[in-house]
Amino acid sequence: MAIRNKLYFASDIHLGALNYTSSREREDRFVRWLDSIKHDANELFLVGDVFDFWFEYKTVVPKGYIRFLGKLAELVDLGIKLYLFKGNHDMWIFDYFVQELGATIISNELVIERQGKKLYIHHGDGLGPGDGKYKILKKVFRSRVCQWLFERLHPNFGVGLANYWSGHSRLANAAADEHKLFENEWLVTFARETLQKQHYDYLIFGHRHIPLVIQLNSQSQYINLGEWIFNSSYAVMADGQIQLLHFEKDHAENT
Repeated sequence: MAIRNKLYFASDIHLGALNYTSSREREDRFVRWLDSIKHDANELFLVGDVFDFWFEYKTVVPKGYIRFLGKLAELVDLGIKLYLFKGNHDMWIFDYFVQELGATIISNELVIERQGKKLYIHHGDGLGPGDGKYKILKKVFRSRVCQWLFERLHPNFGVGLANYWSGHSRLANAAADEHKLFENEWLVTFARETLQKQHYDYLIFGHRHIPLVIQLNSQSQYINLGEWIFNSSYAVMADGQIQLLHFEKDHAENT
């Protein structure tokens, strides 16, 4: 029997994005990945933007994603601890996954110690210098007043409006140069400034859609988990070390 001692991290699956066919293919691929890790995963961290849009009305949640949700339920039933981070596309996650899956919902950062290492984990939206317009929007969208007003909209209209908005986002118009990241990029700057105040062995983010590891100093690494539209990238932690891998490219070499 395999020992469940690994931590797995993934982000920016954006289920529902682009079109139904693309989303279903991505869902199937992500479910295959979840199935492949169930034998040795101890904890699973989904670090935001799992859905391209998500809003929980009091008695209604967006339809679809049944294979993904079913696989999550299977993993939780096996004893795998699930952490679900709010991203900028699915920040209106409330208690549905807590009630149905016993998930721990993370609204901002999560600081943990595992395998002798200290980890800082955050979706990455609104951190670092710049992007002032989004930082204001984030405060508005996360306010209870805004959420209450949106709840007054009929789901057919509310979800339809949100999907239209999401369809015109940066994700839907991603270009090849999206995969560039420079040393002074906002999240790298934030990571360096954070390390001046507190030591972390790993600072793990999503949001930027770029699978990347940067050695910040002799002890600390910046890790961006990438995304699942082009890269199918994820990270795994074992024996205090984190690897950034690509599913159905690198996974076979590590099982």
